[in-house]
Amino acid sequence: MSAIPPRIYLASKSPRRRELLRQIGVQFDVMTFRGGERGEDADVDETPLPDEDVERYVERLALTKAEAGMRRVMWRKMTRHPVLAADTTLELDGEIIGKPESAEDARAILQRLSGRTHRVLTAIAVTDGVRTRSRISSSEVSFRELSEADIRHYVASGEPMDKAGAYGIQGRAAMFIREIHGSYSGIMGLPLFETAELLEVFGYPL
Repeated sequence: MSAIPPRIYLASKSPRRRELLRQIGVQFDVMTFRGGERGEDADVDETPLPDEDVERYVERLALTKAEAGMRRVMWRKMTRHPVLAADTTLELDGEIIGKPESAEDARAILQRLSGRTHRVLTAIAVTDGVRTRSRISSSEVSFRELSEADIRHYVASGEPMDKAGAYGIQGRAAMFIREIHGSYSGIMGLPLFETAELLEVFGYPL
């Protein structure tokens, strides 16, 4: 009789995070949340706290999402597997930049990123209901100068609207990126090195 392969819950609806977990052979079930326009964030207030730096902010949100997921495991009497959650944000000039709220907001964010280098931070958190651990990946991304036409066409594609910093490195915005220093998968939304480290801590075989 074959052993049942280990699984985790992914507390995110992000298709990019699903793709990255599959890339390293992790078996997972997507944790669904009820209520709220952004279901994965139903329990998370994403408003930065007063004087909260970007590292603490992104880690706090990942931890909150993971803990919210584990509460649902308990409430729904689901099979007990570790819950993995993540959060990605940008930092430019000391300011936290999340997902655009509108097409106009996306245009404004891309205008700010044009010709400059910004940081992309992704925090991941895993909890099994007893232990909770987290890691942060920080990368630098340098954009070329963007013309108004570049920005207009990219925003019209719809790609920026569900992504931190109003762009996806794995999509059309790749042509804007002159250089990166750090983790490509972290910029996508799930740093695989840190993810593998955390899963090994919780006994997940990779």
